[in-house]
Amino acid sequence: MTSYRYLIVGGGMTGDAACKGIRSIDPDGSIALVGDEPDPPYARPPLTKGLWLGKEESSIWRGTEDEGVDLHLGRTIVSLDLDAHTATDDRGDTYGYDRLLLATGGRPRHLPGAPEGVVHYRTLADYHTLRAAAAEGTRVAVIGGGFIGSELAAALASNGCAVTMIFPEEAIGTRLFPRELALSLNDYYREKGVELVAGGLVGGVERRDGGYRVTVDGGGAFDADVVVAGLGIVPRDELAADSGMATDNGIPVDDRGRVAGHDDVFAAGDVARFPARDLGRELRVEHEDHAKSHGRQVGRNMAGADEPYDHLPFFYSDLFELGYEAVGELDSRLETVAEWAEPHRKGVVCYQDAEGRPRGFLLWDVWGKVDAATDLIRAAAPVGNERLRELLG
Repeated sequence: MTSYRYLIVGGGMTGDAACKGIRSIDPDGSIALVGDEPDPPYARPPLTKGLWLGKEESSIWRGTEDEGVDLHLGRTIVSLDLDAHTATDDRGDTYGYDRLLLATGGRPRHLPGAPEGVVHYRTLADYHTLRAAAAEGTRVAVIGGGFIGSELAAALASNGCAVTMIFPEEAIGTRLFPRELALSLNDYYREKGVELVAGGLVGGVERRDGGYRVTVDGGGAFDADVVVAGLGIVPRDELAADSGMATDNGIPVDDRGRVAGHDDVFAAGDVARFPARDLGRELRVEHEDHAKSHGRQVGRNMAGADEPYDHLPFFYSDLFELGYEAVGELDSRLETVAEWAEPHRKGVVCYQDAEGRPRGFLLWDVWGKVDAATDLIRAAAPVGNERLRELLG
């Protein structure tokens, strides 16, 4: 058994950021990172964005090994002994630790009954698989109309694939965007050559003639050469649960990233439910900014910084020529007020609570205003159209 001052379980962006956070406080303490992918930590957003637009794959690597970290890749931690301060992986190797971080992220939701070959998109290996199959003219079925599905459909169509999207909601991004904006995205994607099966539930996928037959509940079917599912993720919190920690849609942590009842155990990133001070509620966030900012802060706290995580994460997306940044709570069930320079092409949408206080902002083709929008959320005062015009300007 090899023992370390810090043990990071999880090889993604959060684990990398935690290593860098630790090193900002403790330049010499031993660190081990155990990740189940064969690759060292890398940036995930390019898997649905830049890599499809010609960005070099070499640009995604996070350089974790440069921090003096022992990387144990292609391994999964399967059990923890919290009293003995040890973790055991799927090869039977055991690691001792003083401080433990669970940065286990999430696993992609799977389409029930999906046959072998359907790509449930999440990893660099999935990108390689899809990229190899997605030649110009390839018929690709994209299942899901949310964050990942919409980016994948745009990326594939931009590379000459014949894309059909199927999703159960009325429109692309229904859960995030106001209805009129979401419906306008349907029209926009159709203009870009993407066929939509909106309001459609997948009844089944079967192999046929070297490809796939996708059936739709209630009638209808279409053929595809490739099927890729972007259905979101489920937090990988079973290791924590099996070890006796509380779990509830992730691992609840305090504002230092510490797991309740365990002074030497922390969780961060996709798997962690943290107190969002500015919104007065707990959140679990699955985006790049949070993975990096939470991971770094919790890493610093593992090394003794004792600083609260009071960052309000933002996220962004690129959809063909459209793009946006967003911060706070985006939920299409909330009331909204909007100011558009060009309808559904350039504008600002404010999501409000019942008292008119801002909960989140969607900055649609409006850039560099995340900090200003965050300040408005923190001020917790109603925002009118004049203030939105200032953001838009």
